[in-house]
Formats: sequence, C-alpha cells, structure tokens
Amino acid sequence: MKYVIIGNSAAAVGAVEAIRRVDTKGRIVIIGKENYHVYSRPLISYLLLGKTTEEKMKYRGDDFYIANKVDLLINKTVQKIEPKDKNVVLDDGETISYDKLLVATGSSPIIPPITGLEKVKNKFTFITLDDAKAIDKVLYENARVLIIGAGLIGLKCAEGLSKRNVNITCVDLSHKVLSSILDDESAEIIKNHLEKNRINFHLNRQVVKFKDNAAVLNDGTEIPFDIAVLAVGVRPNVSLVKDAGGKTNRGIIIDEKCQTSLPHIYAAGDCSEGLDISSGEIKPMALLPNAYMQGECAGMNMAGAECTFNKAIPMNAIGFFGKHIVTAGTYKGESYFESDGENYKKLFFSDNKLNGYILVGNIEKAGIYTSLIREQTPLDTLDFELICKNPSLMAFSRGDRDKFLRGAAK
Repeated sequence: MKYVIIGNSAAAVGAVEAIRRVDTKGRIVIIGKENYHVYSRPLISYLLLGKTTEEKMKYRGDDFYIANKVDLLINKTVQKIEPKDKNVVLDDGETISYDKLLVATGSSPIIPPITGLEKVKNKFTFITLDDAKAIDKVLYENARVLIIGAGLIGLKCAEGLSKRNVNITCVDLSHKVLSSILDDESAEIIKNHLEKNRINFHLNRQVVKFKDNAAVLNDGTEIPFDIAVLAVGVRPNVSLVKDAGGKTNRGIIIDEKCQTSLPHIYAAGDCSEGLDISSGEIKPMALLPNAYMQGECAGMNMAGAECTFNKAIPMNAIGFFGKHIVTAGTYKGESYFESDGENYKKLFFSDNKLNGYILVGNIEKAGIYTSLIREQTPLDTLDFELICKNPSLMAFSRGDRDKFLRGAAK
C-alpha cells in the first residue's frame, strides 16, 4: 500500500502515526511546500519574542520521518490531483502515484483589496515560519508597525514584536478585539491588558487606502508606518480537491471518517470542514488539536481500520503577556457569568447540555468544561451549580468520575 500526504503538518503527523499503528510496511510519502521539518505554527510569534527557537518549534523529534519510514519531499507543490489515475502531479512535472491520498493543504492568508497595497514595500502575512523570519529581517528600533486585524493572528504577531522596541498599532473593522472568540465584556478586559503593554488600537475602523507610507482609515485618520502586517484571516486551501471534482464549501467536505467525496482521497486539518457538535453546524475549524485528530482518523481509515471523528468543537487556548484565554464550543442559550475585572468566566447552556464557554485569566478548570461539551453530558446528571461556581470532579456522579479519570489516564 502506498500512502501519499499533501502537506507537512499536524494533520500529516496524526495520519502517519495512525497508519503505522495499523500498517508497518506500506510506503508513506509526504509532500511539503516549505523547507522545514514539521513545526508548530502557533509558536512563530514566540520565535519573534525570543521565547523559543526553531529547534524547539519542531512538532516531532528529528527522527520522526526515519522512525516512521516516511519519504519526505520538501519544497514541492502539488499542482493537481488525477483521481481516475490515482496520481498527483507536482510543479516540476513529476507524477506520484498513490493508493490512498490525504489532502492536508491547510489555509492561506486573505489579502484584502486595499488601494495602494501593491506599492507598500514592507508588507507581510503571519502564518508561516518564513513569514516570521521575513518580518524579523526588516525590524529596527522604533519602527512603526501597522497590523491590520485584531484577531488571533494579528494579536499574536503584536505580542511577538512587543519586546523589539517598536511602535505597534492594530486596526480592525470590528468594535472589539478577538471578535471571533470573545464577547464584549471579555474583549474589553483583553484590550485593556494589551494597551497596558503598549499595543495601540483603532477599532471599528477600516484601512481604505495606502499613500506615502501611511494608511488612511475610513474616518480620515492617517497612520504613518514602516512595516505592515496583513492579518485579516485565512481561507481553506480547497482548490486541489475542487479542481479534481470533489465537493467543497468553505472547506473540503468530509464525512466522519475524514473521507472526501472522491474515492481513496481523504482530507484533514485547516483545509477541511466538519461537524461542530456544539452548534450542529458544518464549518472549518482551524485548530491544531482538531487537525491532528482528523489526520489520525484519516490515517486509520486509509490503512484499513475503522475510525470516526465526531467530537469536533471550536476551541482556542491562547495567552497574551501572561493573561490566558480558553474558549470552546458555541455561545448560545442561557448563560452564567462572573467577572472581577481581571478574570472572566461565561458558560452557555441549553437543552440540558453545556454549549460553550469563555475563560479569561483563571483557566484552571477548562478541561472539565471542554469534556462536558465534547461528551454532551446531560447537565441533570451532575451538580451544575457547583460546576458553574467551583468546577470539580465532585460535581459528577461516581460513575462519571470514574469514566473521566479513566479518560485522563489514557
């Protein structure tokens, strides 16, 4: 059996490790666009910050490919998939055959259509190791850095640059920071915290054009800058599967076995979309843990074992200047919340189950809340008042405590 994986990522690692649990002899080929050992993308901001190194960013040890008998092709781009012939064609014309194919092509940064952007010399995106290195090369003391986007990518970039003695300004169309994961109250706590760390904001504003090294906002404000970072979001890379005749929406459509609509072809990670069990919606969930688990599920099925991945939820665990945030699920239903201005907790629940939560500051019990969402635990089987105020295993029935502890031990 010959397994081909497009993308050298967390999803690829999950697939390789799963395949090798079932099939120790089949050939595995990984085709990667970048010139690196597999690394953890969320750590690129810590590289700028000086909190990590390229070596420490590796998602698996140096012997990963050799130990798992993987043929790694780097600096290669797949131009097309030929599902009838079971081939992939590379940018240099080489054709590689497969018996089972995993598409783990990730996502690409969205480039906003802003007048004058093409004339901006020092403009960058911020989702790859090369992006971080390129920004690092042009940094200098007191440089004015404009970050367009106050979401997860933009703010992690801001934190990464914060110790470099530069001036940082973030512009975002939303009225709050981290608008995709926080509500108004928790966003205000984070914004105040970031401002104390010298990050400046123009929220509810939009860059409409660039002129003479300045960004012009829709209210007429002009922000002079030396370096621009575009961090307005990402788009799943679906074109390979779409052009091959596979079904796509915002992401590549897969079933609970991570198989696409094309025979022998699977997809996993940021390029795909799946069922969010907390909301019942089909959507992309660009999260490293989900990518690994989807890759693992795909790998098991590619190798002939039976596996389903049907407990996906959106989840983010992130921190800025020592203040931690964990969010998960969907924000619908009734809510319980508490806040002291520095720490914030909000739980969302309906139909006898926990749907989602926001934690800022004190995130100690996030695992319990996440488990309740993933397992869709009926709230009437536990002491929900205790879960809200002071979550602990004592709020669970004895049988559920035993199951929770067994799961934690695995």
